Amino acid sequence: MNGQDLLLCESNDTQGCICSPPPQPVEASGGDYKLGFVDRSFSAAGAAFISAIIVNPLDVAKTRLQAQAAGVSYSHPLSNVTSRMAYFGPTMMFADLRCSPSCTRAGIEGTVSICPPECFRYKGTLDVFYKIVHQEGFARLWRGTNASLALAVPTVGIYLPFYDIFRNWLEEFTSKSAPSITPYVPLVAGSLARSLACATCYPIELARTRMQAFKETQIGKKPPGVVQTLLGVVSQVKSTNSAQNSLQGYRALWTGMGAQLARDVPFSAICWSTLEPTRSELRRLVGGDDANALGVLGANFTAGFVAGTIAAGATCPLDVAKTRRQIEMDPVKALRMTTRQTLMEIWRDGGFKGLFTGFGPRVGRAGPSVGIVVSFYEVVKYVLHHQYSPS
Repeated sequence: MNGQDLLLCESNDTQGCICSPPPQPVEASGGDYKLGFVDRSFSAAGAAFISAIIVNPLDVAKTRLQAQAAGVSYSHPLSNVTSRMAYFGPTMMFADLRCSPSCTRAGIEGTVSICPPECFRYKGTLDVFYKIVHQEGFARLWRGTNASLALAVPTVGIYLPFYDIFRNWLEEFTSKSAPSITPYVPLVAGSLARSLACATCYPIELARTRMQAFKETQIGKKPPGVVQTLLGVVSQVKSTNSAQNSLQGYRALWTGMGAQLARDVPFSAICWSTLEPTRSELRRLVGGDDANALGVLGANFTAGFVAGTIAAGATCPLDVAKTRRQIEMDPVKALRMTTRQTLMEIWRDGGFKGLFTGFGPRVGRAGPSVGIVVSFYEVVKYVLHHQYSPS
Protein backbone atom coordinates (compact mmCIF):
# COMPACT_ATOMS: atom_id res chain seq x y z
CA MET A 1 0.00 0.00 0.00
CA ASN A 2 1.28 3.47 -0.83
CA GLY A 3 0.60 6.57 1.21
CA GLN A 4 -2.48 7.49 -0.82
CA ASP A 5 -3.99 4.06 -0.32
CA LEU A 6 -3.31 4.25 3.42
CA LEU A 7 -4.90 7.69 3.64
CA LEU A 8 -7.98 6.43 1.78
CA CYS A 9 -8.21 3.42 4.08
CA GLU A 10 -8.05 5.59 7.21
CA SER A 11 -10.76 7.83 5.79
CA ASN A 12 -13.01 4.87 5.03
CA ASP A 13 -12.34 3.28 8.40
CA THR A 14 -13.61 6.35 10.24
CA GLN A 15 -16.92 5.78 8.44
CA GLY A 16 -17.12 2.16 9.55
CA CYS A 17 -15.92 0.79 6.21
CA ILE A 18 -13.66 -1.98 4.96
CA CYS A 19 -10.23 -1.81 6.58
CA SER A 20 -11.15 -3.27 9.96
CA PRO A 21 -14.18 -5.50 10.52
CA PRO A 22 -16.91 -4.13 12.75
CA PRO A 23 -16.92 -5.48 16.30
CA GLN A 24 -18.99 -8.65 16.57
CA PRO A 25 -21.58 -8.90 19.31
CA VAL A 26 -20.81 -11.30 22.10
CA GLU A 27 -22.57 -14.58 21.47
CA ALA A 28 -24.68 -15.83 24.35
CA SER A 29 -24.11 -19.43 25.21
CA GLY A 30 -27.82 -19.95 25.70
CA GLY A 31 -28.64 -19.50 22.03
CA ASP A 32 -29.36 -15.83 21.34
CA TYR A 33 -32.05 -16.43 18.77
CA LYS A 34 -33.82 -13.40 17.33
CA LEU A 35 -37.15 -14.03 19.00
CA GLY A 36 -39.66 -11.56 20.37
CA PHE A 37 -40.70 -11.21 23.99
CA VAL A 38 -43.96 -13.15 23.40
CA ASP A 39 -42.10 -16.13 21.93
CA ARG A 40 -39.62 -16.13 24.83
CA SER A 41 -42.46 -15.88 27.36
CA PHE A 42 -44.30 -18.76 25.69
CA SER A 43 -41.16 -20.91 25.88
CA ALA A 44 -40.62 -20.05 29.54
CA ALA A 45 -44.27 -20.62 30.52
CA GLY A 46 -44.27 -24.09 28.97
CA ALA A 47 -41.07 -24.96 30.81
CA ALA A 48 -42.48 -23.75 34.12
CA PHE A 49 -45.71 -25.73 33.63
CA ILE A 50 -43.89 -29.03 33.16
CA SER A 51 -41.41 -28.41 35.97
CA ALA A 52 -44.07 -27.41 38.52
CA ILE A 53 -46.00 -30.66 38.01
CA ILE A 54 -42.97 -32.96 38.13
CA VAL A 55 -41.16 -31.58 41.19
CA ASN A 56 -44.13 -30.47 43.34
CA PRO A 57 -43.96 -33.50 45.73
CA LEU A 58 -40.40 -32.57 46.67
CA ASP A 59 -41.52 -29.00 47.29
CA VAL A 60 -44.28 -30.27 49.61
CA ALA A 61 -41.80 -32.46 51.50
CA LYS A 62 -39.33 -29.59 51.91
CA THR A 63 -42.03 -27.20 53.16
CA ARG A 64 -43.48 -29.74 55.62
CA LEU A 65 -40.05 -30.45 57.14
CA GLN A 66 -39.27 -26.74 57.49
CA ALA A 67 -42.72 -25.95 58.92
CA GLN A 68 -42.43 -28.80 61.43
CA ALA A 69 -39.08 -27.42 62.58
CA ALA A 70 -40.77 -24.04 63.03
CA GLY A 71 -43.33 -25.56 65.41
CA VAL A 72 -46.22 -26.56 63.13
CA SER A 73 -47.85 -29.70 64.54
CA TYR A 74 -49.05 -32.35 62.14
CA SER A 75 -50.73 -34.61 64.70
CA HIS A 76 -54.48 -34.86 64.27
CA PRO A 77 -56.26 -32.56 66.77
CA LEU A 78 -58.62 -35.43 67.61
CA SER A 79 -55.94 -38.10 67.99
CA ASN A 80 -56.25 -38.25 71.76
CA VAL A 81 -59.25 -39.28 73.85
CA THR A 82 -59.58 -35.99 75.76
CA SER A 83 -59.83 -33.68 72.76
CA ARG A 84 -62.05 -36.16 70.94
CA MET A 85 -64.59 -36.35 73.78
CA ALA A 86 -64.53 -32.59 74.20
CA TYR A 87 -65.09 -32.07 70.49
CA PHE A 88 -67.67 -34.70 69.55
CA GLY A 89 -68.48 -36.87 72.53
CA PRO A 90 -67.29 -40.23 73.83
CA THR A 91 -68.95 -42.44 71.19
CA MET A 92 -67.56 -40.79 68.07
CA MET A 93 -65.26 -43.00 65.98
CA PHE A 94 -62.63 -41.68 63.58
CA ALA A 95 -61.74 -44.04 60.79
CA ASP A 96 -59.63 -41.32 59.13
CA LEU A 97 -57.05 -41.39 61.93
CA ARG A 98 -54.84 -43.84 60.06
CA CYS A 99 -51.57 -44.80 61.74
CA SER A 100 -48.44 -45.82 59.95
CA PRO A 101 -47.85 -49.59 60.33
CA SER A 102 -44.62 -48.89 62.23
CA CYS A 103 -46.39 -46.75 64.85
CA THR A 104 -47.57 -48.19 68.14
CA ARG A 105 -51.21 -47.44 68.94
CA ALA A 106 -51.96 -45.22 71.90
CA GLY A 107 -55.17 -47.11 72.49
CA ILE A 108 -58.36 -48.49 71.00
CA GLU A 109 -61.66 -46.64 70.96
CA GLY A 110 -64.37 -49.02 69.85
CA THR A 111 -63.07 -50.57 66.64
CA VAL A 112 -60.74 -47.70 65.70
CA SER A 113 -57.03 -47.47 66.46
CA ILE A 114 -55.98 -44.14 67.92
CA CYS A 115 -52.56 -42.82 66.85
CA PRO A 116 -50.12 -41.03 69.16
CA PRO A 117 -48.69 -37.67 68.02
CA GLU A 118 -45.38 -39.35 67.09
CA CYS A 119 -47.23 -41.14 64.30
CA PHE A 120 -47.61 -37.82 62.49
CA ARG A 121 -44.08 -36.48 63.02
CA TYR A 122 -41.89 -36.46 59.91
CA LYS A 123 -38.42 -37.97 60.17
CA GLY A 124 -37.14 -37.28 56.65
CA THR A 125 -38.08 -36.80 53.01
CA LEU A 126 -39.19 -40.38 52.35
CA ASP A 127 -41.10 -40.42 55.63
CA VAL A 128 -42.97 -37.30 54.51
CA PHE A 129 -43.96 -39.02 51.27
CA TYR A 130 -45.03 -42.18 53.09
CA LYS A 131 -47.12 -40.46 55.74
CA ILE A 132 -48.81 -38.03 53.36
CA VAL A 133 -49.83 -40.89 51.07
CA HIS A 134 -51.00 -43.08 53.96
CA GLN A 135 -52.73 -40.43 56.06
CA GLU A 136 -53.94 -37.89 53.51
CA GLY A 137 -53.93 -39.67 50.16
CA PHE A 138 -51.61 -39.80 47.15
CA ALA A 139 -53.06 -36.63 45.60
CA ARG A 140 -51.89 -34.56 48.59
CA LEU A 141 -48.31 -34.83 47.28
CA TRP A 142 -49.45 -32.34 44.66
CA ARG A 143 -50.97 -30.00 47.25
CA GLY A 144 -50.44 -26.42 46.07
CA THR A 145 -49.84 -27.43 42.43
CA ASN A 146 -52.51 -24.98 41.28
CA ALA A 147 -50.65 -22.24 43.14
CA SER A 148 -47.35 -23.51 41.76
CA LEU A 149 -48.72 -23.28 38.23
CA ALA A 150 -50.35 -19.91 38.87
CA LEU A 151 -46.98 -18.76 40.22
CA ALA A 152 -44.54 -20.53 37.90
CA VAL A 153 -46.07 -19.57 34.56
CA PRO A 154 -46.09 -15.77 35.07
CA THR A 155 -42.93 -15.78 37.19
CA VAL A 156 -40.80 -17.75 34.75
CA GLY A 157 -42.58 -15.98 31.89
CA ILE A 158 -41.09 -12.78 33.33
CA TYR A 159 -37.84 -14.23 34.69
CA LEU A 160 -36.26 -15.99 31.71
CA PRO A 161 -37.20 -13.49 28.98
CA PHE A 162 -36.00 -10.56 31.07
CA TYR A 163 -32.84 -12.49 31.93
CA ASP A 164 -32.19 -12.82 28.18
CA ILE A 165 -32.93 -9.13 27.64
CA PHE A 166 -30.76 -7.92 30.55
CA ARG A 167 -27.93 -10.31 29.65
CA ASN A 168 -27.85 -9.32 25.97
CA TRP A 169 -27.97 -5.61 26.79
CA LEU A 170 -25.29 -5.85 29.48
CA GLU A 171 -23.01 -8.03 27.35
CA GLU A 172 -23.25 -5.56 24.50
CA PHE A 173 -22.56 -2.65 26.84
CA THR A 174 -19.66 -4.24 28.72
CA SER A 175 -17.99 -5.62 25.58
CA LYS A 176 -17.63 -2.03 24.36
CA SER A 177 -17.11 -0.15 27.62
CA ALA A 178 -15.70 -2.55 30.22
CA PRO A 179 -14.68 -5.95 28.81
CA SER A 180 -13.13 -7.01 32.12
CA ILE A 181 -16.54 -7.24 33.83
CA THR A 182 -18.31 -9.13 31.02
CA PRO A 183 -17.93 -12.50 32.85
CA TYR A 184 -20.08 -11.09 35.68
CA VAL A 185 -22.99 -10.20 33.39
CA PRO A 186 -24.97 -13.43 34.08
CA LEU A 187 -24.76 -12.74 37.83
CA VAL A 188 -26.19 -9.23 37.49
CA ALA A 189 -28.77 -10.12 34.84
CA GLY A 190 -30.04 -13.09 36.85
CA SER A 191 -30.36 -11.03 40.03
CA LEU A 192 -32.26 -8.22 38.31
CA ALA A 193 -34.63 -10.55 36.46
CA ARG A 194 -35.37 -12.60 39.58
CA SER A 195 -36.07 -9.52 41.69
CA LEU A 196 -38.56 -8.27 39.11
CA ALA A 197 -40.34 -11.64 38.89
CA CYS A 198 -40.43 -12.08 42.68
CA ALA A 199 -41.93 -8.65 43.41
CA THR A 200 -44.59 -9.13 40.73
CA CYS A 201 -45.93 -12.53 41.80
CA TYR A 202 -45.09 -12.74 45.51
CA PRO A 203 -48.64 -13.14 46.98
CA ILE A 204 -49.11 -16.37 45.04
CA GLU A 205 -45.81 -17.66 46.46
CA LEU A 206 -47.08 -16.86 49.95
CA ALA A 207 -50.29 -18.80 49.26
CA ARG A 208 -48.40 -21.80 47.89
CA THR A 209 -46.14 -22.07 50.95
CA ARG A 210 -49.10 -21.92 53.33
CA MET A 211 -51.10 -24.44 51.30
CA GLN A 212 -48.20 -26.89 51.40
CA ALA A 213 -47.28 -26.28 55.05
CA PHE A 214 -50.71 -26.76 56.62
CA LYS A 215 -53.00 -29.73 56.15
CA GLU A 216 -56.76 -29.77 56.55
CA THR A 217 -57.81 -31.75 59.63
CA GLN A 218 -61.60 -31.42 59.50
CA ILE A 219 -63.27 -34.51 58.11
CA GLY A 220 -64.83 -34.00 54.67
CA LYS A 221 -63.72 -30.39 54.36
CA LYS A 222 -61.88 -29.38 51.21
CA PRO A 223 -58.55 -27.60 51.84
CA PRO A 224 -58.60 -23.89 50.96
CA GLY A 225 -57.38 -22.81 47.53
CA VAL A 226 -55.19 -19.89 46.52
CA VAL A 227 -57.86 -17.18 46.86
CA GLN A 228 -59.21 -18.49 50.17
CA THR A 229 -55.67 -18.73 51.58
CA LEU A 230 -54.87 -15.13 50.66
CA LEU A 231 -58.21 -13.91 52.02
CA GLY A 232 -57.38 -15.72 55.26
CA VAL A 233 -54.04 -13.88 55.48
CA VAL A 234 -55.77 -10.52 55.02
CA SER A 235 -58.59 -11.30 57.47
CA GLN A 236 -56.11 -12.33 60.18
CA VAL A 237 -54.55 -8.88 60.10
CA LYS A 238 -57.86 -7.03 59.84
CA SER A 239 -59.16 -8.88 62.90
CA THR A 240 -56.53 -7.23 65.11
CA ASN A 241 -57.40 -3.94 66.78
CA SER A 242 -55.42 -1.40 64.80
CA ALA A 243 -56.21 1.91 63.17
CA GLN A 244 -54.36 0.82 60.05
CA ASN A 245 -56.09 -2.56 59.68
CA SER A 246 -57.13 -2.09 56.05
CA LEU A 247 -53.71 -1.02 54.82
CA GLN A 248 -51.88 -3.57 56.97
CA GLY A 249 -54.17 -6.34 55.72
CA TYR A 250 -53.06 -5.93 52.12
CA ARG A 251 -49.47 -5.30 53.15
CA ALA A 252 -49.56 -8.75 54.77
CA LEU A 253 -49.81 -10.28 51.28
CA TRP A 254 -46.15 -9.33 50.85
CA THR A 255 -45.10 -10.69 54.27
CA GLY A 256 -41.68 -12.28 53.96
CA MET A 257 -40.84 -10.84 50.54
CA GLY A 258 -37.55 -9.58 51.95
CA ALA A 259 -36.62 -13.15 52.86
CA GLN A 260 -37.74 -14.31 49.43
CA LEU A 261 -35.48 -11.78 47.72
CA ALA A 262 -32.66 -12.60 50.15
CA ARG A 263 -32.95 -16.21 48.94
CA ASP A 264 -33.75 -15.75 45.25
CA VAL A 265 -31.22 -13.06 44.34
CA PRO A 266 -28.18 -15.05 45.59
CA PHE A 267 -29.73 -18.20 44.13
CA SER A 268 -30.02 -16.61 40.69
CA ALA A 269 -26.55 -15.09 40.92
CA ILE A 270 -24.94 -18.42 41.81
CA CYS A 271 -27.11 -20.38 39.38
CA TRP A 272 -26.46 -18.28 36.27
CA SER A 273 -22.81 -17.72 37.09
CA THR A 274 -22.42 -21.50 37.15
CA LEU A 275 -24.82 -22.34 34.35
CA GLU A 276 -23.53 -20.06 31.59
CA PRO A 277 -19.89 -21.25 31.46
CA THR A 278 -20.98 -24.88 32.02
CA ARG A 279 -23.45 -24.99 29.16
CA SER A 280 -21.11 -22.97 26.93
CA GLU A 281 -18.51 -25.74 27.31
CA LEU A 282 -21.11 -28.49 26.90
CA ARG A 283 -22.56 -26.91 23.75
CA ARG A 284 -19.09 -26.67 22.31
CA LEU A 285 -18.72 -30.42 22.86
CA VAL A 286 -22.02 -31.20 21.09
CA GLY A 287 -21.38 -29.00 18.07
CA GLY A 288 -21.87 -25.39 19.16
CA ASP A 289 -24.22 -23.47 16.87
CA ASP A 290 -24.60 -26.54 14.65
CA ALA A 291 -25.95 -28.72 17.49
CA ASN A 292 -29.34 -30.34 16.91
CA ALA A 293 -32.29 -30.13 19.30
CA LEU A 294 -31.14 -33.19 21.26
CA GLY A 295 -27.70 -31.64 21.78
CA VAL A 296 -29.27 -28.36 22.94
CA LEU A 297 -31.54 -30.30 25.32
CA GLY A 298 -28.71 -32.36 26.83
CA ALA A 299 -26.29 -29.46 27.26
CA ASN A 300 -28.86 -27.19 28.89
CA PHE A 301 -30.39 -29.84 31.15
CA THR A 302 -26.99 -30.95 32.46
CA ALA A 303 -25.80 -27.38 33.04
CA GLY A 304 -29.10 -26.44 34.68
CA PHE A 305 -29.08 -29.52 36.91
CA VAL A 306 -25.55 -28.80 38.17
CA ALA A 307 -26.15 -25.07 38.64
CA GLY A 308 -29.52 -25.53 40.37
CA THR A 309 -28.11 -28.12 42.78
CA ILE A 310 -25.18 -25.91 43.80
CA ALA A 311 -27.32 -22.77 44.17
CA ALA A 312 -30.03 -24.56 46.17
CA GLY A 313 -27.54 -26.02 48.62
CA ALA A 314 -25.79 -22.70 49.16
CA THR A 315 -29.03 -20.79 49.83
CA CYS A 316 -30.82 -23.40 51.99
CA PRO A 317 -30.64 -21.35 55.25
CA LEU A 318 -32.34 -18.43 53.49
CA ASP A 319 -35.04 -20.79 52.21
CA VAL A 320 -35.69 -21.99 55.76
CA ALA A 321 -36.02 -18.36 56.89
CA LYS A 322 -38.41 -17.60 54.02
CA THR A 323 -40.66 -20.53 54.93
CA ARG A 324 -40.72 -19.59 58.61
CA ARG A 325 -41.69 -16.02 57.84
CA GLN A 326 -44.42 -17.05 55.42
CA ILE A 327 -46.11 -19.51 57.79
CA GLU A 328 -46.07 -17.20 60.84
CA MET A 329 -49.69 -17.14 62.05
CA ASP A 330 -49.36 -14.16 64.40
CA PRO A 331 -50.09 -11.21 62.07
CA VAL A 332 -48.40 -8.64 64.33
CA LYS A 333 -45.22 -10.70 64.62
CA ALA A 334 -45.28 -11.51 60.89
CA LEU A 335 -45.23 -7.82 59.95
CA ARG A 336 -42.38 -7.05 62.36
CA MET A 337 -40.09 -10.00 61.61
CA THR A 338 -36.89 -9.47 59.66
CA THR A 339 -34.80 -12.04 57.81
CA ARG A 340 -31.85 -11.52 60.15
CA GLN A 341 -34.02 -12.03 63.25
CA THR A 342 -35.53 -15.15 61.70
CA LEU A 343 -32.11 -16.64 60.95
CA MET A 344 -30.99 -15.96 64.53
CA GLU A 345 -34.15 -17.61 65.85
CA ILE A 346 -33.55 -20.68 63.68
CA TRP A 347 -29.95 -20.87 64.91
CA ARG A 348 -31.08 -20.70 68.55
CA ASP A 349 -33.74 -23.37 68.04
CA GLY A 350 -31.85 -25.87 65.91
CA GLY A 351 -28.26 -24.73 65.38
CA PHE A 352 -26.48 -25.58 62.14
CA LYS A 353 -28.84 -28.48 61.47
CA GLY A 354 -31.84 -26.20 61.78
CA LEU A 355 -30.47 -23.84 59.12
CA PHE A 356 -30.36 -26.73 56.66
CA THR A 357 -33.74 -28.28 57.43
CA GLY A 358 -35.19 -29.70 54.23
CA PHE A 359 -31.80 -29.65 52.48
CA GLY A 360 -32.39 -33.01 50.78
CA PRO A 361 -35.73 -32.29 49.11
CA ARG A 362 -34.71 -28.71 48.29
CA VAL A 363 -31.57 -29.80 46.45
CA GLY A 364 -33.39 -32.79 44.96
CA ARG A 365 -36.07 -30.46 43.64
CA ALA A 366 -33.92 -27.56 42.42
CA GLY A 367 -31.53 -29.55 40.24
CA PRO A 368 -34.17 -31.22 38.04
CA SER A 369 -36.38 -28.12 38.14
CA VAL A 370 -33.71 -25.76 36.79
CA GLY A 371 -32.60 -28.40 34.30
CA ILE A 372 -36.14 -28.89 32.99
CA VAL A 373 -36.95 -25.19 32.81
CA VAL A 374 -33.73 -24.11 31.10
CA SER A 375 -33.56 -27.03 28.65
CA PHE A 376 -37.24 -26.80 27.64
CA TYR A 377 -36.93 -23.03 27.27
CA GLU A 378 -33.87 -23.28 25.05
CA VAL A 379 -35.26 -26.15 22.95
CA VAL A 380 -38.50 -24.26 22.25
CA LYS A 381 -36.46 -21.18 21.33
CA TYR A 382 -34.37 -23.40 19.04
CA VAL A 383 -37.47 -24.84 17.35
CA LEU A 384 -39.15 -21.45 16.94
CA HIS A 385 -35.93 -19.97 15.57
CA HIS A 386 -35.63 -22.68 12.92
CA GLN A 387 -39.31 -22.38 12.09
CA TYR A 388 -39.07 -18.64 11.52
CA SER A 389 -35.68 -18.62 9.82
CA PRO A 390 -35.65 -18.89 6.00
CA SER A 391 -34.92 -22.40 4.70
